[in-house]
Amino acid sequence: MNSRSDSLTATIRLALCAAALPVLLAACQQSSDQPPPGAAPSSTSAPASPAKAADIVPPSNPLKEAWFGEQHLHTAYSLDAFLGGAALTPDQAYRFAQGEEVDISGVKFKIDQPLDWAAVTDHAEYIGEMYSTLNEGALGSDHPQIKQLRAITDFDEREAWFLEYVIKANRGGGKPAHPPFYGGPETSKSGWKQILEATAANYKPGRFTTLPAYEWSGAPGGGNLHRNVFFRDIDKVPEQVMGFAEINREDGLWAWLAQLETQGIRGLAIAHNSNASKGMMFDPNKPDGTPIDAAYAGMRNTYERAIEMMQIKGNSEVHRSFWAADEFANFENADSLGLFSGRDLNAFGKRNWVRWGLGKGLAFQQSLGMNPYQYGIVGGTDSHNGTMANVAEDLFMAGSHGGADATVEKRRDGEVGGWLKGPDLNPGAITGVWAPQNTREAIWDGLHARETFATSGPRIKVRFFGQFGAAAPTDSYQAMVEQGYAKGVPMGGTLVAGEGAPSFTVWASKGPRELDGNLDRIQIVKSWVDGSGEPQDRVFDVVWSGERSPDAGGKLPAVGNTVDLKTATFTNTIGAVELKGSWTDPEFDAKAGAVYYVRVIQIPTPRWSTFDAVRANLPLQEGVAHTVQERAWSSPIWYTPGA
Repeated sequence: MNSRSDSLTATIRLALCAAALPVLLAACQQSSDQPPPGAAPSSTSAPASPAKAADIVPPSNPLKEAWFGEQHLHTAYSLDAFLGGAALTPDQAYRFAQGEEVDISGVKFKIDQPLDWAAVTDHAEYIGEMYSTLNEGALGSDHPQIKQLRAITDFDEREAWFLEYVIKANRGGGKPAHPPFYGGPETSKSGWKQILEATAANYKPGRFTTLPAYEWSGAPGGGNLHRNVFFRDIDKVPEQVMGFAEINREDGLWAWLAQLETQGIRGLAIAHNSNASKGMMFDPNKPDGTPIDAAYAGMRNTYERAIEMMQIKGNSEVHRSFWAADEFANFENADSLGLFSGRDLNAFGKRNWVRWGLGKGLAFQQSLGMNPYQYGIVGGTDSHNGTMANVAEDLFMAGSHGGADATVEKRRDGEVGGWLKGPDLNPGAITGVWAPQNTREAIWDGLHARETFATSGPRIKVRFFGQFGAAAPTDSYQAMVEQGYAKGVPMGGTLVAGEGAPSFTVWASKGPRELDGNLDRIQIVKSWVDGSGEPQDRVFDVVWSGERSPDAGGKLPAVGNTVDLKTATFTNTIGAVELKGSWTDPEFDAKAGAVYYVRVIQIPTPRWSTFDAVRANLPLQEGVAHTVQERAWSSPIWYTPGA
């Protein structure tokens, strides 16, 4: 970021925080135990984990390692998950992430690759209500509706509760509010404290990192504006987390994070599901209807550091309807998303998609001196079963949302929660963070620095560096990384006007599972804005497997397909285990801003729906993809012209 942006950020942060805080504090005055207007937010400390971080010094690699984790997961402490049948507690979810077996809807299974880090992100909107439900004798647990909720077993009755207390209450056009069975702020504090206790107890520095986190589930008019919020330190967190009922729009969330920061509590937000935002995630106007200004852009850039590229509800990178020239745009598009609740994916054109948002951010950088959409890239599941990063296509046997998709029949012919048809589901995505060690501070810092990448499931590793001038050839991975840091910036970084055109070094390696496919190619996606401020983009094939050559039109032939649909198997006789290369932008304009990110494509492998059909001895469904080309996306590198 240049000096102009640094100065602007500091000014914006103070101005917007001061303007928004009185309103925010007033909204939080729900009982006499809340702080008076103008008071600093209180914080709470979770009990120390059995092995304190201060007592353990994990090994550290200055060139950084890729640590894989789950940043979007719901347990029984989320009302919608509980209604769906979720029974796992935050503690059980963390243990699943470390490789323990669980029972979901009668299916016993475990992930075969334990995670490096994880975060439970239960909805703030119902943490208090679920505390009263799950802890008999607790405040509010004797409310008649809580007793009813605790006793519900009928699926249709659970669906009715979901419609009444989740959809109507917090995803409609009215003012969001807690349901009548809410026991008050003390229950929210107690529920949050229990989640923190599980987070602290499962932290094993160097082996398994847990991040204190939750989800703010804002959805005005049914448009998805949800954000997952992560805190850096377990002993520096707010006493109560703010949900949609307390903070009605995203700018209030950033103002709250700014105020927490003045008390030494560091937090960041990650946006998700732009594909279901009804055009609101990248709306050119602020919540009050006025155009985005520098203050809004600065707060968003400061406190909203990443966006979720993919999850169970679909891939948010691009949609084939709007990127016909991109041959890989038809990937987990989740076409039925929201059809039952009036969300038309096509109603807002490209404005629902991450690639468009990354490009549009350049226009605001030009006009305001600040980019509101300077996002790192992450992935998650949004599983409402408590099953952390259960992302392998062959292990998607219990679905993602309790009874709604727990069986083969429901995944083939049913729908989930009134927002997605079963065949349009996918197992979700996973996040890689480049960090020197596997500790809470290092993982959070990596997220904040945007040195992150997402994959659609396989643990593909990706590195991406940019520098001015051609990168020198290197004979080893270590030399490549050393040069990347010494002479340029990694993914998540910004190149500011230098000598010559920028060059980019890319590297990727396949995942370690036997069912992980080899790599087809590495691409660089470039976006810029035209004279009218509209995003434009182009995809470049940089390095690929085999002896293929682009045709006269520049198109690279397909890698091939070894999938046997009758047995849901494939062979790794095509593709490459590792790909590495460099590329210099042939269309570089030193006067025009640009954003670049990497997309790694695997060879075709069987989709989860094919595994389902073969295991159940059923025919493959028409109109449903039978294979997938799994992929990874790096966080971008931005180019900003000099002042």
